[in-house]
Parts: sequence; structure tokens; C-alpha cells
Amino acid sequence: MLSPARAEDLLHRFTSLRVLVAGDLMLDEFIWGNVSRISPEAPVPVVEVTGESFYAGGAANVARNLREFGTRVSVTGLTGADEAGDRLLGLLEDSAIDACPVLADNSRHTIVKTRVVARHQQVVRIDREAPMAPSDAQITDILRRLHARIHEWDAIILSDYAKGFLSPAMVDGICAESAGKILTVDPSPLNPLPWRNVTAVKPNLKEARAAASLPPNAPPEQAGAALLKLWGASLVLITLGEQGMMLFQNGSEPYHTPTRAREVFDVSGAGDTAIAVFTLALAASATPQEAAELANHASGVAVGKLGTATVLPAELLASITRA
Repeated sequence: MLSPARAEDLLHRFTSLRVLVAGDLMLDEFIWGNVSRISPEAPVPVVEVTGESFYAGGAANVARNLREFGTRVSVTGLTGADEAGDRLLGLLEDSAIDACPVLADNSRHTIVKTRVVARHQQVVRIDREAPMAPSDAQITDILRRLHARIHEWDAIILSDYAKGFLSPAMVDGICAESAGKILTVDPSPLNPLPWRNVTAVKPNLKEARAAASLPPNAPPEQAGAALLKLWGASLVLITLGEQGMMLFQNGSEPYHTPTRAREVFDVSGAGDTAIAVFTLALAASATPQEAAELANHASGVAVGKLGTATVLPAELLASITRA
């Protein structure tokens, strides 16, 4: 069990860490409104808009979560040279997140995910995206920038939404540059890469079963053991939804931490919170079990909020204190 005193000590260490997030950057748009009637045109609700919010999303949401803990954060990825890209870069700047390794590409549009929310319920999500891998020139440019600054970061997170940025060549280059550092992965089943020489990989149970080529009802213990061999990672952390998380490590029994969520409003972004806190804890010299506990508590706080919400240190500490 992770004590509040130990958690507070680790959270204090987070403030001195420096982390790079590499992955698919996107803009999250939330349209808020009320529903009072059904449309006469089709059996769908009519949403009367009351407001609109924008957040840095995808891999940039991982960076937002890191920043809440006082961590110095950089992101690398691609945006379009468009209004949405400018808005996204502005949001990163407002959050004091370093976006110098981000390239704007005239040939692509920034990914935008629009969620319409009425009475605390998501009515529909609209995705505007055209997944595209970086060009050879862009890969060379980004890896050159990272090579010049790699000494600045204590940990690197690969946040994969399968939108193209984390191509095999990009991943190979980042992994080579990151040798000897904490390197964690939040994978996508739509981009099945061989995650070699990384510290930890954090799939959900469905993703873990698919990556291990197991049937849909395979137990998490079987998936975790298979993925440790397949990926050669030091750690595999499988998120289990309402069942919490299960940590796998060579030479150790699986470690299960039950869910810490008190109520669930919105699961969007909870995985970003989990990989951010898990990585910070490992970089702060927490044991893998302590890191899993912190990540599980943070995820439990995140799902209790509406929208792509971040978690504050005080909220995380309060969750641990209540346990």
C-alpha cells in the first residue's frame, strides 16, 4: 500500500523532472449545450449551444497532465499549418509547454476531435483527421532536434494514437536517442509496432489481448506474460477499466491494484493521465508497484471529471489519503 507520506515525497520529486512527449498531436473541441427536444427532421436531440472550449489533445494532453505536477515538459509531433494548429500551439504556450520540436506541415490538416456534450452526456463526437506518416525529411529534422537536446530530459513518453507520427523509422530513431533513459509507451492496436528496448508499455486489456494474438476472453495474466516476452519491455501495465490495473514484471508475480474511481463521468483522457503519472513516478525512483498505484489513483480522479481533464497533485494526494 502506498502511504500518503510516500506519495507526497514522490509528488515533490515530480517538480524537478523534465519529460519529452512524442506522438500524435490534436486539438480537442468541446461544444457544451442543453437538450430540450428531439429534432423533427430525424430522431436525434437538438442541442442548444451554451459554450465552447478548446484543449490540447492526444499526445499534447499527456503533456498537459505532466505540466500539472510542476514538471518541465516538451512535446514533439506534427500539426497542420492552419488555424487549428495555431490554436493548439497557443494552448501549449499558455500552459508553458515547450513546443520547439513541433513541425507545422503545409500539406496536412491539424487533427481536431469535436465532442458535443449536453447535460453531462456526450451526444456525438466528430473527428476531422487524415492520418499521415512524417516524410523522411521530417523524420531527419525531428531526430536532429531531439539529438541536440536529449540530455535535457529525464524521461520520454511515446503517445500513439495511430495517426501516423510514430512511424517505424521515427520510433526507431527516438528509441536509439533515448538509450539509458526512462522510456514509456502508450500504444495503439492500430499501429502494432515491436516496442523493443523500452522501460514500460501501457495497453488496455483489449489492446493487450490483440497485441498478444489472444482471444477476447483471455485473462489479463496470460496477456501480460505474453507481452513481456513479445515486447522485451521491463514492465507492462495493463489497464482494466473498472477492475483497476495489473502490473507485469519479469521475475515477479503480477501486481493488481483495484480501481480507485469513486464515480465515472468521462473516460476520455484517463489513459493519458495514467501514462503521465506512471512515467513521472518511475523517473522519480518509485518502485514499479508504487508507480502503478499512483497511476491508478490519478486515472480514478480523471474519470470523475467531464472532458479531457487533467489531475492536480492535491486531488491525487487526496485520493491516496482516502484509500
